[in-house]
Formats: sequence, structure tokens, C-alpha cells
Amino acid sequence: GLAASGIHILGTSPTSIDIAEDRKRFDALLRRLKLNRPQAGTARSLTEARSVANRIGYPVLMRPSYVLGGRAMDIVYDGSQMEASMSLAMLVSPEYPVLIDKFLEDAIEVDVDCVADGSRVVIAGVMEHIEEAGIHSGDSAMVLPPHTLTEEIIEQINTQTRVLALALKVKGLMNVQYAVKNERVFVLEVNPRASRTVPFVSKVTGIPWAKVATKVMIGRSLADQGITGPPVFRHIGIKESVFPFDRFQGADIILGPEMKSTGEVMGTDTTFGAAFAKSQLAAGQKLPSGGSVFVSVKNKDKHGITSVARHLVGQGFKILATEGTAEALMLSGITVTPVPKVHEGARPNVLDLITNGEIQLIINIPQGKGPRSDNYAIRCSAVMHQIPCITTLAGAQALVSALDSVKSSALEVKPLQEYHALAVVPPLPTLSPQRGERVGRSSAGRVREAGG
Repeated sequence: GLAASGIHILGTSPTSIDIAEDRKRFDALLRRLKLNRPQAGTARSLTEARSVANRIGYPVLMRPSYVLGGRAMDIVYDGSQMEASMSLAMLVSPEYPVLIDKFLEDAIEVDVDCVADGSRVVIAGVMEHIEEAGIHSGDSAMVLPPHTLTEEIIEQINTQTRVLALALKVKGLMNVQYAVKNERVFVLEVNPRASRTVPFVSKVTGIPWAKVATKVMIGRSLADQGITGPPVFRHIGIKESVFPFDRFQGADIILGPEMKSTGEVMGTDTTFGAAFAKSQLAAGQKLPSGGSVFVSVKNKDKHGITSVARHLVGQGFKILATEGTAEALMLSGITVTPVPKVHEGARPNVLDLITNGEIQLIINIPQGKGPRSDNYAIRCSAVMHQIPCITTLAGAQALVSALDSVKSSALEVKPLQEYHALAVVPPLPTLSPQRGERVGRSSAGRVREAGG
């Protein structure tokens, strides 16, 4: 409305913002740029939504248009869930269609922040989510630089980010969210604006990206500001979210596409384990040094949890588990004490053990959710008794690394400025730039900046 009235809008134009948000225009852009995205569609009614879901296949991610914080977003696994999810999405944003995407299970989600001035794009940071895709980026723990992605995948992500920023004629900050599955990169969404991750990226890299972007928006190019690429940094930053679950009795700690966190903290160190440990301590999470760990996971994670449990035993922990998980662990040669499920009626069950202070850590990767499930009761009891409760396999693996770091040596604390002073190196220019391009080296490998 402002632009239509002749008001000059600083930075990225409203037209470009609309291309990124309007599903049909955005899909057309991705087709033109030959970039992958999950199969998708839009719907204005329950009938249309079911038709789209049947065409692209369940599970699907549903979200209203033009919302922030993942409001009313939901992962729908079958037709029985569709009616409630569609009704809520239409209630939240009735004027616009509901967006329906194929949900990529077990994918790695990646956030990228960049700054562009219309002719040059600089990657500020590539952040790998610790939790798998499907959890809102505001709730996920993130690692900068990525800790499991290959150099090839990171370079694909950098290249696609530059191509998108130039195609959208971005002037200022832009955030892109990707999913990586089976070595393929998929574009999930593009936000041609500042993201909540910008302060985190600024603190890790030592560059005030919001200030840089603001100067771009009022006419100063990146070259004028001396920004030719991100610096090299040899430390690791981990962003962790802070949740208010202990203030809301009965709130379920399971995370999903709708944002629940109310704050963020950061851990910095030279190793992943130490940085993750610091992030957990900063978020108010207790890191147990010993005792018993209760484990209950869904079927598809029983193989993956084996290495976690074996590692915990090696650290001196005793493993307790429900029958199915216990059988899987015992088949792998791990000593486990079976614990009856709550609904079976036998005592003492896991809730009794939590109340009696006999459990120091819970790994609960649920098969179901809702107030009638055992898993829900376990998670609520964990919050009430301030026992750390991990709900994803990736989170459990990260915690094991943190416990290793804490056990091996005391965590070293030093100011961010010391990390920046010791580790930051100017970008390395290429010896033979072509077509106005320059090459620098970032923490994630070689980063090519798009020229004019």
C-alpha cells in the first residue's frame, strides 16, 4: 500500500518481498532458476487441501500465508488430521490460500543469512540445525559453521543463496531455509528481510551484519563498506532456544513447526561438544555427571539410539528403558534395566522413579503425543522435577558429545572478542577473478560472490 501511494521503500522492494511470499510467483521463480523445492500446492478449502495432499503424498506441512513464528503450522500425517489443521490455518489467515508442502522426513534443515546490495551477495553464515527438519527454526539449536554437511553441499547452498538474492534484487539482509535429504538440496522458503538468526551470526563472526545491511539499504554498497566476504573463524557457535515450559503446567515439550521458545542463548568454543555444553548450561539445562538414564524411543530410532546408549554406559550411566527399547538395546549387547510402562499398572514405573529422584536424564523420542499417552506424562513429570528431557535422536547425540567434553576437561570461558582477535583472518582474494567475481574463504569453505 505504501509503495502504491508513491512512498519510497528502503531496501528490498515490496514486489520482491511478494514474489518470495506468494506461492505461485515463488514457484515460478524457482522453476526459472532450476532450483529444487519439495512438491507443493495451495488450498482454500478442505476438499482442495485433501486433493493436494493426495497428489503429493503424506506427510505434508501446512501453513497459512503471511504469518510469522510458524503460527498455525502443522505436520499432517494422514487424512484424519487434515480437517482440524485446515480449519485453523484458514482461521488465522482467511484472505489467502493455505500453503501445503511435501514434508521431508529425516532431512537436515539449514538456515542461511546473507547481505546483498543488488549486484554483490555476501554469505554471512550457514547454520545447520541440530534437530531434523519439521521443527521451527526459532526453536531449533543451530551450529555455525555446519558440523556434518559436506563441502560440496555447503557450496551448493552458497551458490543457490547468491542466485536467489540476485534474482530477487535484494538490498539488505535475506534469510533462506533449506532441507538436505539424500545429498539433494531443497529450498523451503526465502525471507528477503532480517531473520532472528542475524544477532547470532554477528556474534559468531564478529561482523555487525544488521549495521552493514542498513547502510546498504540507504545506498552504500558492500564494496564501499569493505565487505568482500565473511571472515575465517576457527571457533564454533551454537544457538540454543529457551522455553517457558516450567511456567505452564501440562505443557508438552515436544517441538514442531509452530514456534514455542521465548529466548535464545549461545555457546562458543573450539569444539562442538564444548560449545554445545555451554549452550545447554546457558539455557538452564542441567548436565548430569552420572546416575540413571531412562530411554524410550519410537521404532525407527531404536537402531540409532544404540550408539548413544553405549556411549552413556561408557560414561558411567545406568540405562533404564521400556520393554521394546530395552530389547533392542540388549540385542546390541548393552546392559539395560527394563521399566514397566505407566498404563501397564506395574510399580514402580518410570513416573515413580522420576518422583523418587532415581532418574537423572530422560531420552523420550515419542511415537505419539497428546494428554492420553505415556510419553506425554513422562515429559510433563520431567519438567516438573527439572530433569533434562531429550526428544530427538540428534539432540541425544549432541548431548553425548557435550557430556564427553565436560568429563574430559573443565570448560574454558573467555570473551567473544578474544575468539575474534585470535581467529579472524581477512578473506583470501582469488588470483584470477572472472566476470567481476571474487572468491573468499569462509568457515564453510570457498565462497564465491556473485558479480554484477
